[in-house]
Amino acid sequence: MNDAVFEYPAVPDVFVVTDVEFRSETIYFIVVDRFAVGSPDKPREDDETFDPTHGNWHKYWGGDLQGIINRLDYLRELGITAIWTTPLFEQIEGMTLEAEPRAAIHGYWTSDFKRIHPRWVNDPSEKRLFTRDDTVFDQLLAGMHERGMKFVLDVVCNHSSPRSTVGKGKLYDDGRLIADFDNDTDHWYHHYGRTTDWNDDWQVKNCELGGLATFNENNILYRNHIKEAIGMWVKKGVDALRVDTVKHMPLWFWQEFTADLTRVKPDLFRFGEWIYSHPLDGRSVEFANGAGMSILDFGFCQAVRACFAGADGRGFHHVTDLLSLDDRYTGATELVTFFENHDMPRLQSLGVDGAGLELALVLLLTSRGIPCLYYGCEQYLHDDTDGGNDPYNRPMMERWDETAATRLVRRLAAERRENPAIIWGGQWTKWVDPDAYVYLRRYRDSRCLVFLNKGGARRLRVEHLEFPDGEHECLLSGTRMNCAGGIAELDLPERAALVFRSHGRAVEGKAVVRVQLNGPPTLPGDRLAIIGDAPELGRWDLREAIDLECINANTWFGEIGLGESTGTAVAYKFVIFRADENLPPERENRGVRRRLVPTEGTCKWRDYWES
Repeated sequence: MNDAVFEYPAVPDVFVVTDVEFRSETIYFIVVDRFAVGSPDKPREDDETFDPTHGNWHKYWGGDLQGIINRLDYLRELGITAIWTTPLFEQIEGMTLEAEPRAAIHGYWTSDFKRIHPRWVNDPSEKRLFTRDDTVFDQLLAGMHERGMKFVLDVVCNHSSPRSTVGKGKLYDDGRLIADFDNDTDHWYHHYGRTTDWNDDWQVKNCELGGLATFNENNILYRNHIKEAIGMWVKKGVDALRVDTVKHMPLWFWQEFTADLTRVKPDLFRFGEWIYSHPLDGRSVEFANGAGMSILDFGFCQAVRACFAGADGRGFHHVTDLLSLDDRYTGATELVTFFENHDMPRLQSLGVDGAGLELALVLLLTSRGIPCLYYGCEQYLHDDTDGGNDPYNRPMMERWDETAATRLVRRLAAERRENPAIIWGGQWTKWVDPDAYVYLRRYRDSRCLVFLNKGGARRLRVEHLEFPDGEHECLLSGTRMNCAGGIAELDLPERAALVFRSHGRAVEGKAVVRVQLNGPPTLPGDRLAIIGDAPELGRWDLREAIDLECINANTWFGEIGLGESTGTAVAYKFVIFRADENLPPERENRGVRRRLVPTEGTCKWRDYWES
């Protein structure tokens, strides 16, 4: 059996620091088999699971990585900066033993983590991905990186495969069998049967999800193998990981997994799928705050769906209620937001029309968090068979046209990359009722002001906008808005969105430190700042302290440009200046923090207030 120890890469030079940052990205999620057929005549290993007529939704239809390569310019012109695909690992080649047999078209039933699935490449010989550098996957990465795009690898650590015509849970190491659920002599799997009580945390983390062979994370052989295999993909040039079914494994496993992969690539962005995560679900919040990765924001997804397709009449209150709980997260602006995916009906299958979808896209692309579009939404792609449930939420992409949705995605994705208020800022409600939502994204002197109206035409007067006085033009429609003294009065067209922006000056320096502080005991009106021994931090002079920006009740954020102190270790603390000027400044009650400043580039300091 494979008893190799995971080899830790050398620790990178501490002065060569790259920020782990994804907040300016717009992600596009692709089901590989259903996006585009790039090599229709390539050799196929097994046709039992393939349906060229596209009639059987549970079989392969021919999409592949060449199809994605052929559409990279379309995606880049759309404004997409990161592509997340369904898993690429070699999958079982068989059909499940069910009344309605299924193939592994979705990619989540891995048989070999060190090989790429032959159906995704142009020739089966390319499956030994790590013995060569000329595969279609290498070409995809090169094409994306040339266009300034990032690749997100979908990773499945919890399970391998269900019972099928080729067995259950057979796992290979570059073609060599290392585990078999039915002959598990080295205990690679749990054997506790299916989960029957989803409120029992032990069952959720140890029993089977839908009959899938569930890995035994207590086995160091398994842990070393999965970390080694994923590390190989990262070394190939993968920029980020989306991690499947994270709620089904213990937190300690994820902390070890993320720590070891950080040593492989310090700037590797990661986000997990805790299905139906929500800020009121303490376990999912604990994961988001303590696992070493962000999380897919199911709470935001459900709020948007309830807003546009719900029958309770609360509309945008669903969204603002959700965002009011952001202080439960240590990194709410780094949550990955979405409103549909491969496991739920598309928004239009819920009865939302094209205009409603466009409003939802504006909300997604301008709200806090990192937006993720499900493939084809910009082409209004949907199939409503069986209510649009799996597998009908995965139709074949057939059009790459210019549409109203592609135009707004292109404009707003470009604005995300340029406007610090959208990248870093909090989200402040200025008006909300069931049909209208006005919110401000704010960071330093940059602004993004959004008006959403999903009802009839109306006139709306909004105060306390914190937006520059003068006339401003809507990014989407050219509509003009006059703002005076923080007040604007607008005629909102029926079912329309207006987006106004004001760009401030970027923070500059030989090195830029991004500082995030969680948990300070601030009150409305207080200021929070950082002071330190470096000249750029005021040399402990409170009059020279650098203010941070309030993002929500739990989080303050700011950027500091450094020149003289680059390449050195600096000491610092945080201090609160109370709104009541009669109260003295309140420093943290702890010894100074000390951090290394890179010689150039960016880095991120994450801290918690200590009293």
